[in-house]
Amino acid sequence: MDGYIYYRLDTNPSTLDPALIVDVTGGLISAKLFNGLVRLGENLSVQPDIAKDWSISRDGLTYTFRLKQGIYFSNNREVTAYDFKYSFNRILDSKGRSPNTWVFEKILGAEDIMRGRTDDVKGVKVIDNYTLEIRLKKPFSPFLSLLTMTAAYVVPKEEVERWGPDFSSHPVGTGPFTLKEWLPNREIKLEKREDYFDRPAEIKGIIYRIIPEDLTAATEFEASNIDVFTIPASEYSRYKNDPEKQNLISSMKGINTYYLGLNCSRPPFNSPGLRKAMNYAIDRKKILNTIYERRGRLASGPVPDAMRKWDMPLRYEYNPEKAKDLIKKEMLDGITINFYITADQEVKDMAEVIQSYVRAIGIEVRIKQLEWSAYKEAINKGEADMFYISWWADYPDPENFLFPLFHSSNFGPGGNRTRYKNPAVDSLIEKGQYTMDEKKRNIFYRKAEEMVVEDSPWVFLWHRTDFTIRQPWVKNYKIYPIYSMDKGLDIEIK
Repeated sequence: MDGYIYYRLDTNPSTLDPALIVDVTGGLISAKLFNGLVRLGENLSVQPDIAKDWSISRDGLTYTFRLKQGIYFSNNREVTAYDFKYSFNRILDSKGRSPNTWVFEKILGAEDIMRGRTDDVKGVKVIDNYTLEIRLKKPFSPFLSLLTMTAAYVVPKEEVERWGPDFSSHPVGTGPFTLKEWLPNREIKLEKREDYFDRPAEIKGIIYRIIPEDLTAATEFEASNIDVFTIPASEYSRYKNDPEKQNLISSMKGINTYYLGLNCSRPPFNSPGLRKAMNYAIDRKKILNTIYERRGRLASGPVPDAMRKWDMPLRYEYNPEKAKDLIKKEMLDGITINFYITADQEVKDMAEVIQSYVRAIGIEVRIKQLEWSAYKEAINKGEADMFYISWWADYPDPENFLFPLFHSSNFGPGGNRTRYKNPAVDSLIEKGQYTMDEKKRNIFYRKAEEMVVEDSPWVFLWHRTDFTIRQPWVKNYKIYPIYSMDKGLDIEIK
């Protein structure tokens, strides 16, 4: 053992630039390279990170953060409040094309910089080197939680300007690790910082091995070339029933939702009847129980069961006859749809089963597999009729599964890849965002979710439970409910 922990990734991260990250893979790696003002603690409460404390004005509009002193980027320059102002401006700048502008759009003056009318957001002020003030347009209850996201990580202006578009390959942050090497489609190597402001990691570094094929990854684990990996469905029973492996398996109900996205902006899925038919056509329970070995819970809507604070009974049960009736009513039987998926064997197996269900109700399905980056680009542009993807919590609030995914301001990479638009849903989400009373907020969010389920821009599939397996020499391993929580500090090799 060389002091490094070896993980398996099934795909390359799209980027390691916090301004551009929209995928979990990029997020979990960048969490080890960067920090924000605040972070999520183990109970999912907001905790200090680079900020030592903060205060919120009585009207809920002004947040004042006091920064810790003596925190350094990996280029040995101290972090100041000016760096956070630059980083937030960079996200909002219309020239930067960040897909994460929604994280900061509630800040006063955000719209002006997003529309190119200024290059400086009015609502972010530097009081002194270690004090930052953020003023919002309206009170926004999840704002602190949004600041735990990767988009809110601080970056040094001089390094961004030095590397330009290549900053992703040469990231400079404040985190407990630095990027030593990135060999695309092969390996990503991180090395620990001995001078990390919290405490140094217990390991020498982390190596992510990029192995798309599940069988190859399992073989590498058996050969002790991988220390930890998420168990694929094809290997789950074998590991679960192996007495020597059982105590090395960890699990957690993921705060996620897996779905089939239906492109609402054009035929054929601009038809609400066809979208409902798709929800009736697929036996989700059977797929979950067979291909996915019961590793999850059926989704009754987009908000995960682990986060929802209201009842949402299952609306769509498997009913192929009802699906056929809806299709005939819409006069859409015999059409062909393009179904985009990633180049993953487990996903391909699932897609072929879905293809057979949809064919059975009179619709032809053409499956198109793409490598991850090309796939993300295609669905962001709206090329697919239907696509399979998931959304994982960025922060612990139901709003995270409503605003980015269904508000009409977020078409494409912002999260609303189905291009769903309903002014009533937009209004309910906005009312929830600007209501500080949690009970009232949940009423607005419940109504919004009910409308989304009725409109069915998705086929609501499941919330996955993750199972990982580790080698016996790996100690203090944890599964985190939200990817940005894992800084890699506690895991050990003994």
